[in-house]
Parts: sequence; C-alpha cells; structure tokens
Amino acid sequence: MQASLRLLDKRRFLPLFITQLLGAFNDNLFKNAMVLFVVYHVYNDEKSETWFSALATGLFILPFFLLSALSGQLADQRDKAKIIRWVKAAEIVIMAVGAVGLALIWSGIAVHVLAIPLLLAALFAMGIHSTFFGPIKYAILPQHLHDDEVLGGTGLVEAGTYIAILAGTILAGIIPIEAAAVAIVVTALVGFVAGRAVPPAPSLLERQPIDFHIIRSSVALVKGTMHIRRLYLAIMAISFFWAVGSVLFIQFPPLVKNVLTADKPVASLFLAIFSIGIAIGSVAINRLLQGHVSAKYAPASVIGMGLCVVAFHVVCDLWTPAPGGQMLSLGDFLAHPLAVPLSLCLLGVATFGGMFVVPLYAFLTTTVEKCEAARTVAANNIVNSGAMVIGSLIAIGLSLAGLSVVNQLLLVAGLCLPCAWLAWSLHKACDGPACA
Repeated sequence: MQASLRLLDKRRFLPLFITQLLGAFNDNLFKNAMVLFVVYHVYNDEKSETWFSALATGLFILPFFLLSALSGQLADQRDKAKIIRWVKAAEIVIMAVGAVGLALIWSGIAVHVLAIPLLLAALFAMGIHSTFFGPIKYAILPQHLHDDEVLGGTGLVEAGTYIAILAGTILAGIIPIEAAAVAIVVTALVGFVAGRAVPPAPSLLERQPIDFHIIRSSVALVKGTMHIRRLYLAIMAISFFWAVGSVLFIQFPPLVKNVLTADKPVASLFLAIFSIGIAIGSVAINRLLQGHVSAKYAPASVIGMGLCVVAFHVVCDLWTPAPGGQMLSLGDFLAHPLAVPLSLCLLGVATFGGMFVVPLYAFLTTTVEKCEAARTVAANNIVNSGAMVIGSLIAIGLSLAGLSVVNQLLLVAGLCLPCAWLAWSLHKACDGPACA
C-alpha cells in the first residue's frame, strides 16, 4: 500500500486522482441532495419515493449506455488530457443549471413544473459528463503508470472515488440545500483547475474517423470486445455487480424512511457506510493480491457480499419502527439496539463488493493493448449501464407490484450467485501471468 501511496506525489497520477475525486464528490453531493430532499419533503409514499429514486438513477446511467462507444473512440483517438479539460469545463455549466434547480425546489417555486425537470436534466447531463470521463480515468493509468503500478493506481482511484462519494453523501444529508447549490458550482470550478494539470496523454493510434452513429458504434464496440472470452466474463461479472449495486442504492432512501423510520441524515449515513466499505475493500484486495491482477478472490468476495445482504435483510425485518409516525434522529438511530448489527452488515456488503470489483477493472485495462484500453472500458460501460438500467426497472416493477423494499433485498442476494459463477469462470480461464 505504501508503494501505491507514493503515486500521490507524482504529477502523472495526482492531478487525475484529484480531478476524479472532485467529480465523484460533485456527482454524489448533487444527486443525493436532490433525491433526499424530494423523498423527505416532496413525496409522501413508498412507491413514489422508490419510483423517483429509480428514475434519478436510471437517468444518470442512461448516457453510459447511449454514448460510451463514442466516448471510447474519442479517448483512444484523441489526447485524453484534452478531453478531461473539455468535460470539466462542461461540468461548470451543468452544475450551474443544477444549482438553479436546487434553489427553486428549496424556495418552493414551480417544484413539479420547473424545479424537478431542471434537476433531472442536470443529472442526465452529469451522466453524459461521467460517460466521457469514465474510459479516460482507467485507460490513462496504463499510459502514465508502470506495469507494476497499475493495480495500485486503480485501487487508489477506486478508494478515492468512494471516499469522495462518502464526503458528498454525508454533506448532502446534513447541509442545507441552498448550501449544496453553491458547493456544486465551486467544486466544478476547482475540478476544472485540477484537470488542467493532467499531463498529456496523446493517442497511441493513427487518427481515424470517429463514428458518430451511436447505435452502430455501440454494437460494433461491444461485439469487438465481448467475443474475447476473458473480457466477456469480466464485463458480465462487473455488470451483475452494478445491477446489484443500483438496486441497493435505489432502495436506501425509501428503506430508511419507511422501514427504519429514520430521518434524512440516517439515509446519508447508509450511503456513507457503503462508500467506506467499498474503499476498504479496494485497498484490502490490493494488499491480498500484492500488485498482481487476478480474479482468484472474486468468487469468495461476492458470496460474502450476498451473505451480508441476507443478514442485512434479517436485521431490517426485525427492526422496531419509531412509534406514532415519528422519525428517528441520527442519535436515536445510533441508540437503537439493532443499529450496530445493521451498520456492520452494510459495511460487509460494501467491503466484499470492493474486493470483488476492483481487480476486474484492473483486468480490463491490463490484458489488452494500451491503445485499446479506453474502448474496452467503454464497452464495459455500455454493458454495465444496461444492467443497471435493468436493475432500476426491476426495482420500479417490484415496488409497483407491492413487494416491500425489505423483501427486495433477497433478490439482491440472489443476483450475487451468477456474479460468483462468472468470477470463478474468469479465474479458471485466466492462466496468464497477469492473472496468476
């Protein structure tokens, strides 16, 4: 781990790390401030709250499905550092629109007619921003780092991302929404400055025409990647993982409000615990693998994740709600006798999840040529986002069918089984030195 931390004083890593960290922080501060305010102050029934949470998640993910092929082509054909500067400049404009939406919804002005549509439009635009940044943050690492630094760099990026998610999530639950409106614009400005310090990362390919037909290019990209068995297994395993993750994130706000009868800061705490766990798992798996890219611990990790989800379901089912329609404050929640077991179950879910997914991302960028890394990540993003949209639709469908969010957790646990099978198949198929 100390060797990985040394990357933080290198210009070939630190500006990218800061830029990614601030982007993840901003995404989550904005999204969670919006969702928590709407769930707790606009809607007042579990179905509507779950529907809105799923809609917000789906809108953020949809650009990954539609535009990842285009973003992958650009990242492979153009200087990645220049693209970072373009997307960080766009973030400033997007967050200005989001800030207006937050100000309107806080003021109670045209909440359903203007404020919520503006917020959802800004969230969709941030999804586009992240779609174009996503392939770069992984594909640039093999170009700027030595071969024995890539896993550590990937782990630091993942850990930093979830620490940023943690900070954004916590702030979204405790600061006034008008303060969040200011913070997202300021963060976008700082992120733009950091992005300008990323060293050049010119294309390693001869310049070719960009195919702007998003359907044709998406199909071609996925076909060109998924026919390789190892990449197919890694991408499918990651996709199942994010389908599970999307359902969990959709469930958290309505589950905290309606099942645990707890206030908004507790929902923020749940998302924060999840982020801490992913960060812990990201660092832990790097220590276990000692810098080698391998899927050998992935099957056990995702099985552990599934068992923790089942335990989380059991504790939620045993939870005694607050009396008389009251809401538990953060202090009251922490004083509840089942609060510690519940938090530990959630931490376990996230820690095992981090241990599962980080080596698979490193696998995608180290088992292909460096000039193909961005397109491989983009193909992965297309399939991942499709799985997450499906997860969002399943969550909406189950809620409309009357299945409680507590019982939906069992579906999440069940999805861990195909994840484990795919990871085991990947480990068996991977017999080269990169997957020892």
